[in-house]
Amino acid sequence: QAQLAESGGGLVQPGGSLRLSCAASGFTLIYPFEKYAIGWFRQAPGKEREGVACIDNRDDMTYYRDSVNRRFTVSRDNAKNTAYLQIDNLKPEDTAVYYCAADSSGCTWYGARYDYWGRGTQVTVSS
Repeated sequence: QAQLAESGGGLVQPGGSLRLSCAASGFTLIYPFEKYAIGWFRQAPGKEREGVACIDNRDDMTYYRDSVNRRFTVSRDNAKNTAYLQIDNLKPEDTAVYYCAADSSGCTWYGARYDYWGRGTQVTVSS
């Protein structure tokens, strides 16, 4: 069974940086990790889940929500079955649980289309 596991969250002061990791396991040889787009989503208390970044499965094209562009950088290392989300200049409004998800069809902000989800990692930005 394919699984995703996020790590790297924590408490950070405004202006700080974090690198979140999304480790994949259980993907098959026929449909390995590199054939999936990896999306990063977040959900703040009392708010709906929103997609913030995605790296595609065909050409490693990256996509970002306008509100986070230039502060968020998504990447992947297929040899390690891991995707990353670098977040710089963190702001209090970035406080949320961050999730990674895998979609065999490619990047989309439509969360329901993703095949697999991690359990999330908490990011708290506070002084």
